[in-house]
Amino acid sequence: MQLVLLSGLSGAGKTTARFALEDAGYYTVDNLPPPLWPELVERLAGVGVERAAIVVDVRAAPWIGTLEAVLAGLRARAGTTAIFLEARPEVLLRRYNLTRRVHPLGTGQLTRELQRERAALAPVRVLADFVIDTSDLAPRELKARILDLLGAGRRFLLRLVSFGFKWGLPQDADLVLDARGFPNPYYRPELKDRPGLNPEVQTYVLKGQEDRYQAMLALLGFAAEAAEREGRKGYTAAVGCTGGFHRSVALVLRLAEDLSSRFEVEVAHRDLEKS
Repeated sequence: MQLVLLSGLSGAGKTTARFALEDAGYYTVDNLPPPLWPELVERLAGVGVERAAIVVDVRAAPWIGTLEAVLAGLRARAGTTAIFLEARPEVLLRRYNLTRRVHPLGTGQLTRELQRERAALAPVRVLADFVIDTSDLAPRELKARILDLLGAGRRFLLRLVSFGFKWGLPQDADLVLDARGFPNPYYRPELKDRPGLNPEVQTYVLKGQEDRYQAMLALLGFAAEAAEREGRKGYTAAVGCTGGFHRSVALVLRLAEDLSSRFEVEVAHRDLEKS
């Protein structure tokens, strides 16, 4: 098992880092007391979990004295990486003022709470394999830094979905492309009952349409690359025709083939069985 211990100061980005780990396939547990970690790891390994992360903050202060021994035991059993996030005091104050969150210590004196927290978590910081100052990092930059450290950066996933407009728009689509301008096999008796999975249908849909297709390909590639640059881990594009049986299916397959060298591509045909 690959195990990550994620800790740090409140406001330094633990939530952002946790989401990055979850996106990379880590099973995350928030603020479990250190004495319970060995049992957790054993149980997760027993059900086949290969990646796990434990997030710990100042609320675990009563058990921090046990952390060194617990962590040493875990390192002997699993590939364990400890990451500690921090930021400059003025940055933490600004972030709290923006979000209006309540500090876990909850005394109502934020500056003093942050000082107490930094002191309480100092032993955790000493044990960390990596200490990251997030003062000048945007959330997407912090996510990338975490995944780079762990070698866990999952390739960007482009999901292509064919659908029929008569069945409604896909609600999770980031981009909707209209295939109804392409030749329709429905009006060819020998192709009417063959789905867009059929090579002859694909040839008919795309014949003489290379310029139109290349424009669609360019638009989709540009949109997906922009999403990837923003730090997103995936993007969904939906291609629709009237029923979701011929043209949209054929085009999704061609787009997947042409984009597979640039992205990890997943294909789904939402309405293929409805027509």
